[in-house]
Amino acid sequence: MPAAPGVHPRDPAAARRPIRGLRWYIGGLFFLSTVINYIDRQTLSVLAPHLKTEFAWTNADFALIVISFRVAYAIGQTGAGQVLDRVGTRRGLSLGVGFYSLAAMFTALASGLRSFCFFRFLLGAGESANWPGATKGVSEWFPRRESGWAVALFDSGSSIGGALAPLIVLWIFHVFGSWRPAFVITGVLGFGWLLLFRWFYHPPESHPRLSDSERAYILADRPQRQEKALVTQSGRIPARTLLGLPQTWGVILAKTLTDPVWFFITDWFAIYLVSRGFRLEDSLFAFWVPFLAADAGNFLAGGASSALIKRGWPVGAARKTVIVVCALAMTSIAAAVVVASLWWLTAFFAVSTLSYAALSTMVLNLPADIYPTHSVASVSGMSGTGAGIGTIAATYLTGMVADRYSFAPILVTASVVPLVAAILVLALVRNTKASGELVNRI
Repeated sequence: MPAAPGVHPRDPAAARRPIRGLRWYIGGLFFLSTVINYIDRQTLSVLAPHLKTEFAWTNADFALIVISFRVAYAIGQTGAGQVLDRVGTRRGLSLGVGFYSLAAMFTALASGLRSFCFFRFLLGAGESANWPGATKGVSEWFPRRESGWAVALFDSGSSIGGALAPLIVLWIFHVFGSWRPAFVITGVLGFGWLLLFRWFYHPPESHPRLSDSERAYILADRPQRQEKALVTQSGRIPARTLLGLPQTWGVILAKTLTDPVWFFITDWFAIYLVSRGFRLEDSLFAFWVPFLAADAGNFLAGGASSALIKRGWPVGAARKTVIVVCALAMTSIAAAVVVASLWWLTAFFAVSTLSYAALSTMVLNLPADIYPTHSVASVSGMSGTGAGIGTIAATYLTGMVADRYSFAPILVTASVVPLVAAILVLALVRNTKASGELVNRI
């Protein structure tokens, strides 16, 4: 069997037996990264009721800590996307995960509002690389007819991590009688993943354990997605050109409007449950269900869009159909305002998070669908920055409105904005003169 491109024929690694379906193992690495990413960020949210009591924080104070993370996350995603497209997935994700794992561990040294804001800022800067990196990795390893499943796999890590975090963090908190070890122990997880990633991950062109047949299958989708888009010597489309395309703004605005709904749930759900009179330790099931529902939504969207594409639907039509249906279903979160039962409240949140995750999976797919591989992380990073800006504004308003009024106006607003996002996707993510020249047709 001939040596893989980029691997010397005498390299012992080249003679190792290929791993069947290796691309899905690579997808599993991105999934694990996302799980750990969310455990680290959810540690603060799970501990928030205890920390608010210990440090006498108001909801507005807690919002400042969340905003510190969001500012770094928003600024960092565009920069991380550019860096990833320059240095590659392997090196870029390694730097990001190593940095945010250290930041998570150092949060144990926090002693008040300012120091929590500082360490959360560092965490956000490091975590900003995860989604652009995973999206770029999917574009490298999966053809478009499978990318829906691949994005669903790694994006589902956010709901799994969110569901696991309360169990892990509250157990550590009660075992040690302190919140500080929770940040240290969860932070260590990232270094375990980093060792695995550095050992196992290589691009498909040079991976020593990839069979010739699977490599050919993966790379066969590349020419029409890349050859016409070599605008720069490296194959990257300049940022100014990307921002001149309506498709780019459709992706950015969709993330900007819908991600704040998800982050309201991840950052505020524990506080919201307590505000409704439920004891957190007695509400773990309610805390888990929306995250597990989101996990189902990831795969439901990936499966539905892939099935439509196999039936002959254009990629764009398949993605947009799922987006519109899910935007309509996300309106169910408003119903949580009028129910008193924990179970009904949980059910409405679950429907909303399932729909959000399905919609998010489709939006995350769009950069890999539309842009050449060497520009995917850049567009994904831009959309992440837009989402960060939207989430910062939403977080500030959440703290202010919750202190002065209640969470009810927030939930009603959260039920409307996904509809606006769906309309913008329909209007902006379409084939234009650039389709087939700078970017792919969808």
